[in-house]
Amino acid sequence: MVIALIPIGGFFIYLILGRDGRKYRVFAEKTRYDEALLVSYLEMDDNVDTFWRQQTRYVTQENIMQMQGAEHMNDLVYLNFFAGNAAFSSNNKLELYHDGNSAFESLIEDISNAKHFVHIQYYIFRNDSTGRRLVDALAKKASEGLEVRLLIDGTGNVFNPSSLYRPLIAAGGHLSVFLPPHFIRLNFRNHRKIAVMDGVIGHIGGMNIGDEYLGLSKRFGYWRDTHLRMTGDGVNHLTLRFMMDWNFCVAKDSRALELHNKYFPKHTYVSGSGIRMQIVCSGPDTRHPSILYGYNKMLTEANKSIYIQTPYFVPDESMFVNLRMAALSGLDVRIMIPANPDHPFVYWAALSYLGDLLDAGVRCYEYENGFIHSKVVMIDSKVCSVGTANMDVRSFKLNFESNAFIYDEQTTIKLEEAFMRDIVFCRQLTLEIYQNRSKWTKIRESLSRLLSPLL
Repeated sequence: MVIALIPIGGFFIYLILGRDGRKYRVFAEKTRYDEALLVSYLEMDDNVDTFWRQQTRYVTQENIMQMQGAEHMNDLVYLNFFAGNAAFSSNNKLELYHDGNSAFESLIEDISNAKHFVHIQYYIFRNDSTGRRLVDALAKKASEGLEVRLLIDGTGNVFNPSSLYRPLIAAGGHLSVFLPPHFIRLNFRNHRKIAVMDGVIGHIGGMNIGDEYLGLSKRFGYWRDTHLRMTGDGVNHLTLRFMMDWNFCVAKDSRALELHNKYFPKHTYVSGSGIRMQIVCSGPDTRHPSILYGYNKMLTEANKSIYIQTPYFVPDESMFVNLRMAALSGLDVRIMIPANPDHPFVYWAALSYLGDLLDAGVRCYEYENGFIHSKVVMIDSKVCSVGTANMDVRSFKLNFESNAFIYDEQTTIKLEEAFMRDIVFCRQLTLEIYQNRSKWTKIRESLSRLLSPLL
């Protein structure tokens, strides 16, 4: 369509936005490699008699139904396990962070305390004071003899100078770039944010590395995000995901990681004492859009409430229908997006979808206290999801994402309480306000919605 409408420049637009069949063949190979690595991990001496048996014991209707909040766990755990290769663990401890400053300081402290290895993976790694501080922290650990690896996305960091990473490499650390672009390309971005220290501590959430994520941007001001620090068996699956992505980037390279017990230390397991969760990954390197499936399953399982925070709300048809059905069924459905967007086309597309949802009874809010980058879904004060995936087609189909699905009442209630505190800083978008928008806004919404599969 673009080439037909724009004969001269359309071809170049398609090169940036269009489908790349060669890349999909490469990702199919990555899928096969990742699944083979998972099987090899399960067959490791320390896992063959414990891990897989625990999985087959946990992921049964009888055992899941005995757990608190089981009405939301049975089908969802099954789905994430079989469609997303997401192991279920119940001995985890979590710490929640709601802004970039606290999350970043926790990350720096955990890196400083690492004894054996540090694996870091981010979509955006800015060449600013925050990025340089993290490079220095990584370089210090590398100079102490630790294995330090930094994996960054090629498109997200295309303009960074090589000098930014020079201290890390000089100290003996390793750097790899996920799909280095030969020219600017918007698709196939590794949007995952993962940090693992010694296989004991893991970090996952929405925050990248840069000054704006600490609230230092003049344009956005305060940066509201949601980030998890975790210990327990769930960390093993962050380590495994990092290993899969790292080895894809350094294939046939001496820097490739091999499965070894040192990367997967034993975690103390005390029955019933920890938080139950699954690490779910999706993207062109998975057979199913697992996070989309997980989100939709949460929406259909909800009985009382659905709360969503996302910076980008461009749902696919399945999610859009499920949200409308939930609201029309009498559930308390609330969605929060930024009032000050960083991508105007995405914002206008979001407004068009929110307008249709308002008509079904969904309550919509625009966050005005800076920028909200949090990517959280909560249902019934029982189950929640925190991670990197936005509520848009790009996250569901084109980007590489990772989310933690958490089956814990206390954690979900804490997130819901934070959601309610955020409402104080929001303006509510009502149906009356939406219907009275200007003609120019309607035109922008229509054009943006037409482009929504690309946004």
